[in-house]
Amino acid sequence: MSAPANKSAKKIGFASLGCPKALVDSERIITRLRSEGYELVPTYDDANLVIVNTCGFIESAVTESLDSIQEAMDTNGKVIVTGCLGAKKEVITEKFPNVLSVSGPQAYEDVMQAVHQHLPPEHDPFTDLIPPQGIKLTPRHYAYLKISEGCNHKCTFCIIPSMRGKLVSRNIRDVMLEAEKLAAAGVKELLVISQDTSAYGIDTKYAAGEWRGREYKTQFHDLVAALGELGIWVRLHYVYPYPHVDDIIHYMAEGKILPYLDIPFQHASKRVLKAMKRPANSQNNLERIQAWRKVCPDLTIRSTFIVGFPGETEAEFNELLAFLEEAQLDRVGCFKYSPVEGAVANTLADAIPEEVQEERYARFMETQAKISAAKMQAKIGKRMTVLIDGHDEEGLIARSSADAPEIDGIVYIDSDKELKIGDFIDVEITNADEYDLWGSEI
Repeated sequence: MSAPANKSAKKIGFASLGCPKALVDSERIITRLRSEGYELVPTYDDANLVIVNTCGFIESAVTESLDSIQEAMDTNGKVIVTGCLGAKKEVITEKFPNVLSVSGPQAYEDVMQAVHQHLPPEHDPFTDLIPPQGIKLTPRHYAYLKISEGCNHKCTFCIIPSMRGKLVSRNIRDVMLEAEKLAAAGVKELLVISQDTSAYGIDTKYAAGEWRGREYKTQFHDLVAALGELGIWVRLHYVYPYPHVDDIIHYMAEGKILPYLDIPFQHASKRVLKAMKRPANSQNNLERIQAWRKVCPDLTIRSTFIVGFPGETEAEFNELLAFLEEAQLDRVGCFKYSPVEGAVANTLADAIPEEVQEERYARFMETQAKISAAKMQAKIGKRMTVLIDGHDEEGLIARSSADAPEIDGIVYIDSDKELKIGDFIDVEITNADEYDLWGSEI
């Protein structure tokens, strides 16, 4: 994150915690900082002040955020706090009364005002120059594209709407101009993110926007259609299984966007889903999955689930296991229910004992591991195009269209070829384990 040394530049340390949506917030703040001539430094000791972008979604995230603030206070002493935990200002000021400023998520102006107050900028035509795509914290060959802020859902296990507010969608013209700049800067993969990607544009009544001489609506379908014109990998995250999702599967089958859907199903029991205030139910979801795979057989579906939700019975947990067996999802994450302060779910029923949660989590992961292993084995002998993320002494490290960075699998490639990070290469899969693949260059 550090820029070339500049003795006159004001120096800032930065810690970014939490999900990709928070990462995009950090990128926007850093872009503003760099555009005004501030220099980012890798250590707090060298900084004039420190900004900590916090997460406050679950208890462990709160602990990590507070620990990060503590480290910054102990090492530097001049700290600006922002992000999701900042929405609970008293939690921070009670523990750290001497922080310079506290603000909530996507409060870019509040952060910059605090920086200006405690570390006024100095104009320098050299350090003020930034690339057109802004400053990114991801590797050069992929980037997150945030299309909206906030969420209109009232999921009982989640407090994000109370932190980030209701859905606020960006106009499709602004989104596509940013996406176009990223592609022009060498980005090979865009990861589309929001709190609810398939609700994009509902709040704007699908306002129109112009891009490349054509009018598009600010809505999920038109966004996917436009992104499909960029000629790079486009990966959809956090997609709720609304009926209109059916309308974009053909873009995947046609190769316009990656055949990949990240859908947080969360559970399979109808009663538990109702208690969670989640849309759809397990039977509808199974029928939709089958229909999607008929249109696009190569579709990869990633999802997350919660075990040990308050009141979850053994029978309801078994429903979840049965759903896994029938759905045959490709990539799956699981969380034990965490009683986030302020979540309605905490009051719905008695908490599931820790040992029961742990036992259910283990059974869940064992079931999914067998499914994943079988799916990986079925890929042996197949040919695929992969994107290179790095290399080690044994060869290249890459990802296929089925693998999102940092959360999914890896393709290890035996190759002596001098290829760069961000290059595409065709490989034949020779081996597999439960989650990763090995291949050789074709």
